[in-house]
Amino acid sequence: MSTPDSTALAQQMSTRFAFLITGLAMSAWAPLIPFVKSRLAIGESTLGLLILCFGIGSLLAMPVTGLLVNRYGCRRVITTSLLLMCISLVCLAISPGIPGMAINLLLFGMMLGGTDVAMNMQAVVVEKASGRSMMSGFHGFYSLGGIFGAVVMSALLWFGLSPFHSLLSLTAVLLLMLAYSAKDLLPKAESEASGERDPFFVLPRGKVLLIGSLCFVAFLSEGAVLDWSAVFLNTLRGIDPVYAGLGFACFSVAMTIGRFTGDKIVNALGGTRVVLWGGLCAATGFLLVVFVPHSAAAFIGFTLVGVGASNIVPVLFTAAGNQDSMPMGLAISAVVSMGYAGLLAGPAVIGFIAELSSLSVSFGIVALGLLALAALAKKATTK
Repeated sequence: MSTPDSTALAQQMSTRFAFLITGLAMSAWAPLIPFVKSRLAIGESTLGLLILCFGIGSLLAMPVTGLLVNRYGCRRVITTSLLLMCISLVCLAISPGIPGMAINLLLFGMMLGGTDVAMNMQAVVVEKASGRSMMSGFHGFYSLGGIFGAVVMSALLWFGLSPFHSLLSLTAVLLLMLAYSAKDLLPKAESEASGERDPFFVLPRGKVLLIGSLCFVAFLSEGAVLDWSAVFLNTLRGIDPVYAGLGFACFSVAMTIGRFTGDKIVNALGGTRVVLWGGLCAATGFLLVVFVPHSAAAFIGFTLVGVGASNIVPVLFTAAGNQDSMPMGLAISAVVSMGYAGLLAGPAVIGFIAELSSLSVSFGIVALGLLALAALAKKATTK
């Protein structure tokens, strides 16, 4: 018979597995992109439209997932989404033609978006039950999964496995992890406990709108480094394209380490100070990249962005779960959706601004957004 402590620990571990599996599945797609481009014989513009289908799928699923979790529970939604995500991941290697790939990427994005909302709802509940900060550590497992997924897929492809067999091998491991952890996901639907049913969808309001706006800025800063750091280092700092990706590597490693140490920092300093100083640190990183014309300064700057941004989103997600202006499920759905809108649309806006002026100006505007985020930290994270 399980004790309350053992049940809580099992629920915490199942949450970590959900984040890890999602990170692994998400990152496994990136090494596959060149193979998809070659197999379908398509150009960059068509490939960009296909990748957009993934983003559209995520944004379609996120706003309604909170309602589904409230009605059916985290366990059903997370396991169903992860199972369908694994199936669609394997199908990415064999989807017939452009229409088939577009549909599959749409489904893959929907399952990822649904899982993202549901596992963050589980994380909020588990964190509340523990009485201490845990959200940063959960997100750390997502980051860790992202690193391992890309490395494992690249290694399997390097050893000569086909994209299909590489994905099949990885997916088999993901399904075993899901089978092991699914039983400890939260089974009860929120609506069963309250006796009430939330509306299908509502627009974010009050503090949720503020938290979502700050998430938009935080995710936009991550997208800026993901999509534009290598271009900046190559074109404006003269770094060879082979090494230009190291800027994002510095950012990723710093963010992963920051998240695994973040819970202790949040417990010691409080969420408000973490968002405040995190925003200032990330803004300083971008300003260092822009105003110090040396490659070493750029690498240090991107590292500072990773350190600063690492715990902003986890703290804001916790704040969304603790506010009382909207039901938790709808609030988490809205905040995650607004955040991912920044991740998906932000880099395109940065590119547009860079076309009109320069990439340095774009990064400077992101820094200003992070300074505004820091200024609003207290209002967003306190009741």
